[in-house]
Amino acid sequence: MAQLFDDRVPEHRRRGRGAAVNPAGRHERYATESVDDGWQPDGEAPPLRTTVSVDASRSIIARNSSPDVPFDRSINPYRGCEHGCVYCFARPTHAHLGLSPGLDFETRLVVKPRAAELLDRALRKPGYDCRPIAIGTNTDPYQPIEREHRIMRRVLEVLEAHRHPVTITTKGAAILDDLDILGRMGRAGLARVSVSLTTLDPHVSRAMEPRAAAPGRRIAAIRALARAGVPVGVNIAPVVPGLTCHELEKLMEAGAEAGASFAGWIALRLPMEVAGLFREWLERAFPARAAKIMGRVREMHGGRDYDPAWGRRLSGEGVHAALIARRFEVARARLGLWARAPALRCDLFRPPPRPGDQLALF
Repeated sequence: MAQLFDDRVPEHRRRGRGAAVNPAGRHERYATESVDDGWQPDGEAPPLRTTVSVDASRSIIARNSSPDVPFDRSINPYRGCEHGCVYCFARPTHAHLGLSPGLDFETRLVVKPRAAELLDRALRKPGYDCRPIAIGTNTDPYQPIEREHRIMRRVLEVLEAHRHPVTITTKGAAILDDLDILGRMGRAGLARVSVSLTTLDPHVSRAMEPRAAAPGRRIAAIRALARAGVPVGVNIAPVVPGLTCHELEKLMEAGAEAGASFAGWIALRLPMEVAGLFREWLERAFPARAAKIMGRVREMHGGRDYDPAWGRRLSGEGVHAALIARRFEVARARLGLWARAPALRCDLFRPPPRPGDQLALF
């Protein structure tokens, strides 16, 4: 999808953000363009602030039947993500809200304050079939606003009370605020965590994922989770060819040294509006390397910015993708990391009694 990038938000207004533009979503009939009418000089425009609105959904568990993901249900406590990762494959979902996958995705967030209540109700439905719930598969549950809203904390309290298994993927150090619950669930076989690592280079990390936890803090989170008894893995995602792919082994070594027991990797994905946003970012952040990086990306996706085909979208194809996969397997075996995450227990699931419920005889 072609994008025009002559309407960048000035740097002083978007400092700490990943995207520099705010293109209209693909469902919009009209696009807007900023025009200087002389009334407010650019230097006087205020910085972009994060705003939060409330989601009115009446259900919380999303279902999927994708054959190349290892879960069939998930929860997303938030829509949009303040981490601002420019490569985030979830950015196009903001278009469904009538918002831009660009700066809107990072600054106009939606919270689900009834998530725990809706989850408790769903888990109590007759005939509910217990399987692990995945959290963090779309936007990060431990993005900065979690410290204020604590939605993830309340969701975990419900899951622990029901003895329901959960898998979490995050790059947020705020996960350590819930270490008490996760430790208990992890030791009981009810929780595991994957921490996403992209680079050990603080300059690249700050440019590419400006409000996510720094690489060192993520490694510290792996160490703390492992010490608490939580099965924790390192997720090298995304692997950006020509920019971060050379760090693959070092990232795995850092995760293993901190206590990770399993590992995985995912190739850079640029669906829909993300392709244009990533290209604009590359030209701005790494202009001398932009053409080479995009050439490698297209090589891994059959000549396109992104190939959505199941079985190829996560790992890519071609010589470069095969080389990354081989390097990953060699390093995984050398470091003693498991190829698969440990299974979680579903046999412990049992909704807790509520006040006034009749006690079961047996």
